[in-house]
Amino acid sequence: MTTLYGISNCDTVKKARTWLDQANVSYTFHDFRKDGLERQQVIAWVAALGWENLVNKRSTTWKGLDDNARAQLNDSSVVDVILDQPTLIKRPLLDQGGAISVGFKAADYEARFV
Repeated sequence: MTTLYGISNCDTVKKARTWLDQANVSYTFHDFRKDGLERQQVIAWVAALGWENLVNKRSTTWKGLDDNARAQLNDSSVVDVILDQPTLIKRPLLDQGGAISVGFKAADYEARFV
């Protein structure tokens, strides 16, 4: 099963959804602002990607964290921060049966689905 995680008003998520729809890829969209996130799910993402690859350090949410909070992040502490502020996650996050990636590039999606 393929699930695309993100927020519905994110331009990059919109591009990914459009690509998936045009390629007739069956997927479920999970808006983590509206639908929330499960702790175990975030732990699995951190384990698969590492927190530094999962967190969007260019986001306004990241920039809103104080320097001390950013300096103390690690694979375990970031889980609570993400659960509190899910927009820290790079978008979109694609979970294709446990194969996880973040961001959208049409060539990468084509390699995965075509």
